[in-house]
Amino acid sequence: MSESPVDSHETRAHNASESELLQSKATIDYKSEFARKSIHLCSLSIPTIYFFISKQLALELLVPMFLAFFIVDLARFYHQPVQAWFYRWFRWLLRKHETDQNTKRLTGATNILFSAIMCVLLFPKIVAVNAFAILIISDITSALFGRRFGRRRFLGKSLEGAMAFFVSAAAVVFLAPKIQGLALEYVIGIVAAAVGAVVEAASTKIDDNISVPLAIGLVMWALYALLLPSVNLYPLV
Repeated sequence: MSESPVDSHETRAHNASESELLQSKATIDYKSEFARKSIHLCSLSIPTIYFFISKQLALELLVPMFLAFFIVDLARFYHQPVQAWFYRWFRWLLRKHETDQNTKRLTGATNILFSAIMCVLLFPKIVAVNAFAILIISDITSALFGRRFGRRRFLGKSLEGAMAFFVSAAAVVFLAPKIQGLALEYVIGIVAAAVGAVVEAASTKIDDNISVPLAIGLVMWALYALLLPSVNLYPLV
């Protein structure tokens, strides 16, 4: 049965209201979002470099960087000169919750470094590299695509953004290194990518720079143990 003109009008009105609601949740303009994600792309160097160096060296590089960002992040809430300097240069890149003096949330950059440390500590290298590469590429794709084309709500964000996350994550799965290149390894990656898309879209108090790679990593690790128990996940150290 074809859709009546009234139903069609109501559908368009509903989609328009959903789009307006999604856009109202954005706390920085699209130009700033694009700049923020361009900087975010630099974080792709973390899994790329980690693939070629040891776990110990990765931590020796990441921990001091995280501490430096963390100290500045805290100081901007408690030390007025640091706050004035920080907001003078970086306020235009920050989301509303990152400038809230009451909640005192850390910036995305600090959370990414903390997340990288957690991934390196918790997961086999191949899992950490895949999970973190998906975070960087798919978070960027989801944010920019969702902001531009998001019309239908999915959990806390847009369905279009979630789909962009999954498609780009699937591309990362096929491009990122694997242990043996088995077909099941790609299936594992795709399933983990789908979970990552849902976690990223969900509205939680945990920053998605932390929740997404940890969720992807845990799913990948569990599925390797379930589906490919004979595969050694630690050929790289």
